[in-house]
Amino acid sequence: MAAERTEAYVGENQNLLAEQRRTLILDEVRRRGGVRVNELTRKLGVSDMTVRRDLDALARQGVLEKVHGGAVPVVEASTHEPGFEAKSGMELSAKEDIARAAAELVPPGAAIALSGGTTTYALAHQLLDVPDLTVVTNSVRVADVFHAAQRTSAPRQGSATVVLTGGVRTPSDSLVGPVADQAIAALHFDLLFLGVHGISVEAGLSTPNLAEAETNRRLVQSARRVVVVADHTKWGTVGLSSFASLDQVDTLVTDAGLPAEARAEVSEHLRRLIVAGEPEEPEPEEPADD
Repeated sequence: MAAERTEAYVGENQNLLAEQRRTLILDEVRRRGGVRVNELTRKLGVSDMTVRRDLDALARQGVLEKVHGGAVPVVEASTHEPGFEAKSGMELSAKEDIARAAAELVPPGAAIALSGGTTTYALAHQLLDVPDLTVVTNSVRVADVFHAAQRTSAPRQGSATVVLTGGVRTPSDSLVGPVADQAIAALHFDLLFLGVHGISVEAGLSTPNLAEAETNRRLVQSARRVVVVADHTKWGTVGLSSFASLDQVDTLVTDAGLPAEARAEVSEHLRRLIVAGEPEEPEPEEPADD
C-alpha cells in the first residue's frame, strides 16, 4: 500500500520539489531496506543524475548510505541483518550470473549443502535439473524451491532429496541454533555453497547474527569443499561475528564487479576464484623436475 501511495503521489506531482523527492526516496529506502538508482528514476520520473544528487544530499545528512548502484539505510553495519525480501532485490543480475556459474560445479549424485541467503536461493533454482542430488539446507526458502518443483511437475526419477534442518528462524529465513547445529554435525557433504553477509581478508566470512555464525561454522566443518557465492558488494563488509577464514574456503564464485585489487587479494588465500561470465585464468604449471 505504501508503494502504491508513493506512485500515485508522484504521478500527480511530476514536478516535485527536491525536498519532497528526497523524503519519498528516504521512505522507500527504509521501507524496502535498499533501492537501486534505476528503480528510483522510473518511480520518480526524473533523470539518473537527479537521483544521484538526491542520494548524495541524503548521504551527507547521514540518513542513508550510498552503495554501488543505489542506497541502503544507515544502521550499525556489524549488527544489522536485513530481511530476505530486502536483500532479494539487490544485485539481481549478479546473483543470477553467480548461480549459473556455481551450478556448473555440481555433479549428478552429489551430496551438497546450501546455506541461507538470496544467492543460494538463486542457485537452488539452477540445480533443479541436476539428477540424484541430496541437498542439506538450513534455509526455508531454499527447501521451498525444491519442494515446489516436486509438487508442480510430474514425478520423475533423479529428483533431489532435501534435508531441512530444524532450528530458530532468522530474519533471512535461515534456521539456526542448537537444533540446527546438532543436525549438521552428524552429516557430511561433498560441497557446501555458502552465502555470506561480508567477506574480507582480515575478518574472513562474517554475519551479523551470532547464532547463524555458529551454524555456519558447523556447515564448514562438515563439508569436504567450501564454495562461497557472493556478489562484489559483499567484499570489504564485516559483520559482528566471523565464522571462517579465507583459508578455509576452496572457491569463491563472484561477479565481474569485484575490483582487480580485491581479486588479487582473494587469489592469495583461495584455491580458486571464479568470476561469472569471465574465463578462468589457468593455474600456473608446476616446474618440471630435472
